[in-house]
Amino acid sequence: MPQSHLVSLSRREREIMDIIYQRGRASVAEVMADLPDPPSYSAVRALLRILEAKGHLKHIRQGPRYVYRPTRRRRSAGRAALRRVLRTFYDDSIHKAMAALLDVSDSRLSDEDLDRIARLIEQARKEES
Repeated sequence: MPQSHLVSLSRREREIMDIIYQRGRASVAEVMADLPDPPSYSAVRALLRILEAKGHLKHIRQGPRYVYRPTRRRRSAGRAALRRVLRTFYDDSIHKAMAALLDVSDSRLSDEDLDRIARLIEQARKEES
């Protein structure tokens, strides 16, 4: 899916995609239940159809209702979202983004968390060699 499609999501479309990624799949009623200040049922249906037309969702019929699920895996969509955040807010700089993440952490990182981060850095060094 081209990244231009990812950028073209409205706030509501992004909220809906977040809900569907969290649930794995969802009906219109389930999306409405999770949306803050949801619009009408027909408006949510229309947004789901738009997301389907844009290639972000597909549906299956379960009895009288449609159930929507993402066309991309959560991990793939997450990586694309991180690339957008890096480009938009951190000048494509991973070290600036990591510094920001460490700076805004509400809690102190555990030794286990620091060890995991160190292992990831070491793995990235080996892959670069």
